[in-house]
Parts: sequence; C-alpha cells; structure tokens
Amino acid sequence: MRARAEPVPLKILVAGGFGVGKTTFVRALSEIPPLLTEQLMTAASDGVDDLSAVPGKSTTTVAMDFGRITVDESMILYLFGTPGQSRFWFMWDELSRGSVGAVVLVDLHRIEDSFAAIDYFEDRGIPYVVGVNTFPGSQAHTEAEVREALALPPSAP
Repeated sequence: MRARAEPVPLKILVAGGFGVGKTTFVRALSEIPPLLTEQLMTAASDGVDDLSAVPGKSTTTVAMDFGRITVDESMILYLFGTPGQSRFWFMWDELSRGSVGAVVLVDLHRIEDSFAAIDYFEDRGIPYVVGVNTFPGSQAHTEAEVREALALPPSAP
C-alpha cells in the first residue's frame, strides 16, 4: 500500500490599501484561528495614517495576518495578510518570498490606494487576482470600469 502524499502548501498574499479589509478577509476564510498582529492605533499615527475613509478604525496590522485553508487532501493554502500602511511595506518583501500569488483587495471609494499593491506584484511577476470589497454605500461598477480604473492587464482576474 502506498503512503498518502503530503499536501502541497501554497503561499498566497492578501494585500491592498490601509483599511481595505485584509485582516477581515483572512479572519473570515481561515479554517484555523488566524494569527493576527493587530495593535491599537496610538497618537504616534496622528498625521501619518489617513483615517478619513475608515473613521472607526482603531487597530492596524503591524506585521502580518496568517490563516490556512485546506482545499483538499492534496493542497493547503496559507494566507499571509500584508500591512496596509506604507511605513510597514518593508514587510512585503519578506512576506512575498515563496508566494505563488496574491489577492489584491480594492475599495472603489479609494481606488488609488490599491495601485501600490498592483504595481508591487506586477513588478515582481507575482500572479494576482483583484477582489473588490463592496463597503456600505459603494456604487456598483462593471468589471470593464474596474479594469480601466486599475489599468489591469487582461491576464489579471
């Protein structure tokens, strides 16, 4: 009798702008209690972080979020949520090492906040998909409108 092969682990990054829902995404999809590095926002972030689009936000990811999804007996996805503020972007190079792809979350109220994440993955040749987070009060946009606004190549799902 053949021994069952170990599942293939695949590393996926979850990226996007500040307050777009990366931690919520990892928390909602993970089959295990996720590892979260959220910390309370302090006065040190005054004038550094723009909270105008997320006025109720009181915590922020300072290193990463981590979760796991078992797809089937042959594949496990490990989710690594990136910090959203530019002052923590130095973590992205470490987190992206060994990744096979990424999910870029986009808030259409603040579409420009997603440009850095898209550019990051395109510059490094890391495949990515775009997920549009529809917050309350968001207008509906067609896929063509979103693609145009983000200047997405046809290969980006």
